Amino acid sequence: MLYRYSEVFRTGLFVTDAALVAGSWLAAYAIRFFGGFPTPLGVPDPSLYVLPLLLITPLWAFLFRSHGLYEPRRTGSLLAESSAIVRATIAGVLVIVAVNFFARDYYYSRAVIGLFTVLSIVSVCTFRLFGRLVLRAMRRHGYNQRFVLVVGDGELAKGVIDRLHQHPEVGLQVLGVLSDVGSREGRTVAGVPVIGHYSQIKEMLGRWDRIDQVILAMPRGEEDHLEKLLSGLDDETVTVRLVPDLPRVMTLRSSVEEFDGLPLINIRESPLVGWSAVMKRGVDIAVSGTGLLIGAPFLAAIAVATWMSSGRPILYVQERMGLDGRVFKMFKFRTMKDTGKELEPGWTQRDDPRRTRLGAILRRGSLDELPQLWNVLKGEMSLVGPRPERPVLIDQFRREIPGYMLRHKVKAGMAGWAQLHGWRGDTSLHERIEHDIYYIQNWSMWLDFQIMFVTMAKGWFDRNAY
Repeated sequence: MLYRYSEVFRTGLFVTDAALVAGSWLAAYAIRFFGGFPTPLGVPDPSLYVLPLLLITPLWAFLFRSHGLYEPRRTGSLLAESSAIVRATIAGVLVIVAVNFFARDYYYSRAVIGLFTVLSIVSVCTFRLFGRLVLRAMRRHGYNQRFVLVVGDGELAKGVIDRLHQHPEVGLQVLGVLSDVGSREGRTVAGVPVIGHYSQIKEMLGRWDRIDQVILAMPRGEEDHLEKLLSGLDDETVTVRLVPDLPRVMTLRSSVEEFDGLPLINIRESPLVGWSAVMKRGVDIAVSGTGLLIGAPFLAAIAVATWMSSGRPILYVQERMGLDGRVFKMFKFRTMKDTGKELEPGWTQRDDPRRTRLGAILRRGSLDELPQLWNVLKGEMSLVGPRPERPVLIDQFRREIPGYMLRHKVKAGMAGWAQLHGWRGDTSLHERIEHDIYYIQNWSMWLDFQIMFVTMAKGWFDRNAY
């Protein structure tokens, strides 16, 4: 509903953002090479800086879209919107830097890239601010307003009204609410007065001929009213929309799609589909492949040290559960004394006597996890995601912890949102699951980069790494 009424607005944003980003890139080129700064290597041909726009423009459009900059946002604050613009821009700049590094035909000026980063952020944020001011002025003068009657007085109806209030740019104004118990003196829902009972809907439409839409947002348990309401609206010209009471069961990213005319509601959908999955897999392959290649001497040194200090085997191989419940063999450097027996299910304890002297050092720095780069390269794991567990433990957890299996809607990872916040090893499972679900619900490449960078900076050495 919000999408359709803001379609022209969103298209205008999309086109303007593309023009501002492209203009910022060309302006950065002009400032650097024609702004009076020294050019010891000469001025490059303009075509060298026009060509990258074939990558920059669609990349920025994808990043802005993935950061929700063309969707109705829960919070209408400029700060939140500007923050999303900054995150998307930095992610795009990192891609440009990576491409510039690996494509050795021509190295683009670092000054141009730096200027472009600042100019694009400032120009897009400034335009968004200007757009907000224009919309506010238009709404103040009452342009393009449509009026709505909401049927329902529970949390679902309150959520609908709150969202309409948070997004006044769509021009939908709620005039009143109909309730199952009828109107009472001073009773309101999200600040909107309750003006009558469900049965009075035709009376209200006749009284207020300016009502354009009726939104049915009744809670579960009141389905018996729905058929009567719909049959009563058959001879009305008002637009009728139904909001299903699904938020409590929509635990992951959810969406609505159409299949050959049949509406399908995705209640539990992984965010990693389509180009999102391709992009994440590309980063996994690039980083894990590079890590294995560059780190080969270091990995070999750990392997030799393990063999010399405690013999064979060098690697510890254990079954873990990953994406969609598939079991795979995960690799680690062996850090426990080899007794020839499978370790009992459970986590390592602080000062665990089973650890070898070298193993204690490796576990403290999480260096024993490095062979999992091979799991990442094979596609069994990702660089970032919920940490995988043993199937024998999962059989227990899935019975005890509601929603535990939702964490398997994405690939298991070497680093994760929960581990970054200290929930690893023998810590609260409930906290760990909450952090894993948060990661899935809020996934973006920027979040992955954030987790990777912070993990490399400080995340390896935390109090629960033992």
